[in-house]
Amino acid sequence: MLKSSGNVFADLGYADAEEHQTKARLASRIAKLIGKQNLTQEQAAKALGIDQPKVSALLKGRFRGFSVYRLMRFVADLGCEVEIVAKEGGRRSRKIVEEIPVHAGTD
Repeated sequence: MLKSSGNVFADLGYADAEEHQTKARLASRIAKLIGKQNLTQEQAAKALGIDQPKVSALLKGRFRGFSVYRLMRFVADLGCEVEIVAKEGGRRSRKIVEEIPVHAGTD
């Protein structure tokens, strides 16, 4: 049995596995925020400034067409504050989204 690295994209051999993992975690956060706010896909699309089919794709885990920055912007657009934390340490974190705390917005 193979041991997981903790990143399914790395385990599948993706060259940009950390970016995919970050996008997946952000997409999951977006889906939770949409659900928590009881938004329809149309309402979410309006809040995010995209069309409903793109919201549908995002909620189904199809996030390749979105940058990490854009996904972070969506989290902010749904009422959360996004904070990026850079830490010294010499090695890259595999859990980059946990190092990007998302707090309830005050806007």
